[in-house]
Amino acid sequence: MTDPISYSTTTSRLGLPLLFAGQAQKETTVNEALALLDLCVAGSVQGVLNDPPTAPVIGQAWIVGASPTGPFANHANAIAGWTEGGWRLVQPVIGMRCYDLQNSSYRLFDGSWTLATAPASPQGGAVVDAEARAAIAALIEMLTVTGTISAN
Repeated sequence: MTDPISYSTTTSRLGLPLLFAGQAQKETTVNEALALLDLCVAGSVQGVLNDPPTAPVIGQAWIVGASPTGPFANHANAIAGWTEGGWRLVQPVIGMRCYDLQNSSYRLFDGSWTLATAPASPQGGAVVDAEARAAIAALIEMLTVTGTISAN
């Protein structure tokens, strides 16, 4: 005898809810999936918080810090977004990236959220090469302007 066919109720990567045959009120599942997808695809967060803000605006999102409290408890590293229905939390997957508005830089999830920072400008040395230093400074500035690295 073979095992009955079973279907997942959520997507494998982001845990978005899936519809199933004969489901009543499909709009509830679809709207929940769209709200969660909106948090991931919009690609920006206000910053990192352990405690939920007191007056969030619909559409704002944060990365949950390492010591979460309240509605964020047990959701370290998740992306928490405020919606009409309250907090929605999405657990990130390796390779996910979002723009941190507080730091004006991208964060990459590699098991934890990494914020790339600018390297120190070259100083000293036996031979001073003004052109090389100017080129390095220009590269650092461009990486900062594009949000690839943080100036902090």
